[in-house]
Amino acid sequence: MSALLEPSVESLSGSQDPIELSIVMPCLNEAETVRSCVLEAAATLEAMMIRAEVIVADNGSTDGSQKIARECGARVVDVPDKGYGNALRSGVAAARGRYVIMGDADGSYDFSHIPRFVAAFRQGADLVMGNRFAGGIERNAMPVSHRYLGNPVLTRISQLFFRAPCGDICCGLRGFRKASYESLDLRSPGMEFAIEMVVKASLLGMNVSEVPTTLSPDGRSRPPHLRTWRDGWRHLRFLLLYSPRWLFLYPGMVLMLAGTVVSALLFADPRE
Repeated sequence: MSALLEPSVESLSGSQDPIELSIVMPCLNEAETVRSCVLEAAATLEAMMIRAEVIVADNGSTDGSQKIARECGARVVDVPDKGYGNALRSGVAAARGRYVIMGDADGSYDFSHIPRFVAAFRQGADLVMGNRFAGGIERNAMPVSHRYLGNPVLTRISQLFFRAPCGDICCGLRGFRKASYESLDLRSPGMEFAIEMVVKASLLGMNVSEVPTTLSPDGRSRPPHLRTWRDGWRHLRFLLLYSPRWLFLYPGMVLMLAGTVVSALLFADPRE
């Protein structure tokens, strides 16, 4: 239980009750925004009268993000291995809640939407995805190439290859039952961690739900950690490697059919 939430929430729910919800925020040099994110999440949790904790999974910040997070009452987990996936896996491993909601600490996501995710959990969802296209994307919050090309293409491929019931596969605000998450055995160290989660949940037939959320311009003065072409290719490569039918079988069948047709044409009417 975070120190910020402990007095008011435990007095309402009882100090012996298990923690129901953990909020995990991956962090790498987010001193400009981590305070507002932690405080917004904490205020939402207190208003919900739910026993919860806020965890900041720090990936080696050098700007004092850890100190700021602790001052706000968050529990900080130091993650030496670099990578978005590594930070989240360590943060989730330390989480004590029955449910876990993850969201970036850059100020782009609205943590007041936490109740939407919790409501879906209580209705039986294993994985609850935020959908920014359904909730609204503010101007300059997402690059044009991501909004109209990268994200829609990756989402459509995931729907086609794995029948993933998601309209925004790359949304960073999402939640899951911790027990369901542990059965996924996620291993990706980088940004493709987010897609691996959805793909494996779909393959295992988990109950995947969506709730609308929003995306705002982040509050950082530095460039984002995401690299469009590098991380886009890593996402696409992961989708292809996890679907050998689309990577090998279907292209092979098309090529075999084309070769058969050409051979038949040449057999009927040889050409030089």
